[in-house]
Amino acid sequence: MTVNELLTVDGFEAVTVPDGDREMNGCYIGDLLSWVMGRAKADNAWITIMSNINIVAVASLADVACIILAEGVEVDSSVRETAEAKDVNILSTKLPAYETAVLLNKVIL
Repeated sequence: MTVNELLTVDGFEAVTVPDGDREMNGCYIGDLLSWVMGRAKADNAWITIMSNINIVAVASLADVACIILAEGVEVDSSVRETAEAKDVNILSTKLPAYETAVLLNKVIL
């Protein structure tokens, strides 16, 4: 499933999607950035409640397909601009992280 295809699923909204054709393969949930860098796999959807600029760097280093901001978390314009510049997809959902992962499991697999 691509990031653009995920955006057609109820509950997900685009924050910034410079690479919507990026394929997703599984997901990783985590908020400790150093932990995510070492454990998220390439092409995962990364679910987090973190919203600072460092999420863009971590997503880029880990080569995740997208960041999904759970629980209605929002980012400021500098995060959106940096994500666009670095081709990092960011989506949002009002769902808790666990429910987001369960939904992803249903639609990705």
